[in-house]
Amino acid sequence: MKTALALLLCLSPSLHAATVSDWKLPAPQGSAQPNLSLAPDGDLLLSWIERRAGGGHRLAFARHDAGEGWSAPRTIAEGDDWFVNWADFPALQALPDGSLWAHALVKNGEATYAYDVRLHASFDGGATWAPTQAVHEDGTPTEHGFATLWAQPGGGLGIAWLDGRHTGGGGHGGHAGHGGAMTLRAAHFDARGKRAEHELDASTCDCCQTASAVVGDAVLLAYRDRTEGEVRDIAVARFADGAWQKPVTVHADGWVMPACPVNGPAIAARGEQAWVAWYTAAGGPPSVRVARSGDGGRSFGGLRELVRGEAPQGRVGIAADADGVWVSWVEEAGGAQSLWLARLDPGLARELSRTRVADIAGRGRATGFPRLQVRDGTAWLAWTEVVDGQPRLRGARVRP
Repeated sequence: MKTALALLLCLSPSLHAATVSDWKLPAPQGSAQPNLSLAPDGDLLLSWIERRAGGGHRLAFARHDAGEGWSAPRTIAEGDDWFVNWADFPALQALPDGSLWAHALVKNGEATYAYDVRLHASFDGGATWAPTQAVHEDGTPTEHGFATLWAQPGGGLGIAWLDGRHTGGGGHGGHAGHGGAMTLRAAHFDARGKRAEHELDASTCDCCQTASAVVGDAVLLAYRDRTEGEVRDIAVARFADGAWQKPVTVHADGWVMPACPVNGPAIAARGEQAWVAWYTAAGGPPSVRVARSGDGGRSFGGLRELVRGEAPQGRVGIAADADGVWVSWVEEAGGAQSLWLARLDPGLARELSRTRVADIAGRGRATGFPRLQVRDGTAWLAWTEVVDGQPRLRGARVRP
C-alpha cells in the first residue's frame, strides 16, 4: 500500500527522478563493507574488505579519477584476527599533504565485541602502508569501533570512535548489564604518532556509526547520544580554537529506545552551512530526517522529514555541493530492499528530485550501509549486494 507521502510524490509535478547509470567498481566478487571518501584533489577513494582464499581478510582500495577512471586496486592491510561486521567497517581518508590513512578493527579478546581500532598510514600514494598502534591506550578487551576520519585543520588526521573501556566487555554497553556506558573519544595523529586524545561524551549509543565533516577551521562530529531514560537522539560535537565544545542536540526527537538501533547519522558541510541526516522511530513509524545549521554547526534547525512509514530502514548518507544537498537511505518492503536518493536546496525548503537508485539484491543486515559522495554535480554511490549467499559491490552515478 502506498503511503501518503508516496502518493504525494506521484502527483507532484515539481519532483522528478534524476538520471541513474551504473558505476562499475573494481572490487572482486566476494567484497563487502564499502566506504567512499573524497580526496582533496577531487578523486574518489573506494575501500572494501575481501575474504582471503586461505582465511582472514584484506582491506583494499582504489582511486577514481574524473578523467581516467579507476586505478589498480591496492592492499592497505590484511590479517587473520580482524573483527568484520556489516555495520562497523573501515574508513579511508586522504589528507592535503598527500598522505592516506585508514583503519581496521582487530580482535583484542575472546568476547564477541572485544576489538581495537588500528590505524594504517601511507606516505607514498598508497603503494606501501605502515601500521600504527591502537588509537586508544586503555588496553581493555572491550569494544572500540564505529570510527570516522577527517583532515584535521592545521594538519594531521582526526579520528573519533566509540570506546567501551568502561563497559566491562561481553556486550554492547549497558544492554547486557556488563558495566558502564559506551563513550565517545577523539584523537589527533600525524606522522610522529598521536598528539592528543579527548573524551567527548560519557554515554553514547553503543553501535551507531559516527560521522564527521570539516566546516572552515572547525570539525563537526555527529553521533547518536544516549541520555537518561534511554533517549537516543542525534548530537553534534564541535572542535574549534583548539578545543572540543559541548555537544548540541540536532533535534529533540525524544526517541526512547532500550537497545541500540545500529543506525548512525551522516553529516556534510560547505562554507558555514552543515547538514545532518538520520533515522528515528520517535512518535510512531520510522522516518528519515535532515536538519541544517547556518552557523558552522553551533546550532541546528530547519528540520525536514523526507519519508515516514514502515519501509524506511535508515542507513543514511549525505553530501553537499553548491547546488544542493543529497540524502540517501534504504527502504525494505515486501521482502525487497531499495536504495533512494533525494536532492534538496541548501536551505531544505524545497525537494528538487527523488530517485529510486536501485533495487538491492539481498535483504536484512547483510547489505550493510550504502555510501554517498558528490563530485562535479553528480552523486556517486556504492553498496553491498548479496547474490546466492555471496556479497558483491555495486555502484551508481546519479545526475540531476
